[in-house]
Amino acid sequence: MIRISKDLLAKIHEHSRRTYPEECCGFLLGKVNDGHRLVSDVQAASNARMDERRRRFLITPDEYRQAEAASRAKQLDVVGFYHSHPDYEARPSAYDFEHAWPWFSYVIVSVNEAEPKEIRSWVINDDCRNFSEEQVLIV
Repeated sequence: MIRISKDLLAKIHEHSRRTYPEECCGFLLGKVNDGHRLVSDVQAASNARMDERRRRFLITPDEYRQAEAASRAKQLDVVGFYHSHPDYEARPSAYDFEHAWPWFSYVIVSVNEAEPKEIRSWVINDDCRNFSEEQVLIV
């Protein structure tokens, strides 16, 4: 399960509106307690893709290192990533699957005509063969 506040979800939604029709992306900062993730902050990232930005995103290693440093400064961890799917459902694409790392949560928000619709979260299985959906609890 992943827990996220309405205020943080609003930040993700605003980011997805601003970047529509391209994908937005960012970091989920928080803690893991008894297998449940509590998101305490979100940090927007730049989509570094030079092509196919409507269907792909890329976070650079430098931006990841900066997010890790920012999370440590707040005594948090990077517990996952978020990104949008413009005019597509909130489920992982083949590209998402190919680029996912185990353990992290992958929150996906579907955005239709610049309006965020559905939010779902996924974790890649330890064998890296499938995603499993995790419950999103908005607090």
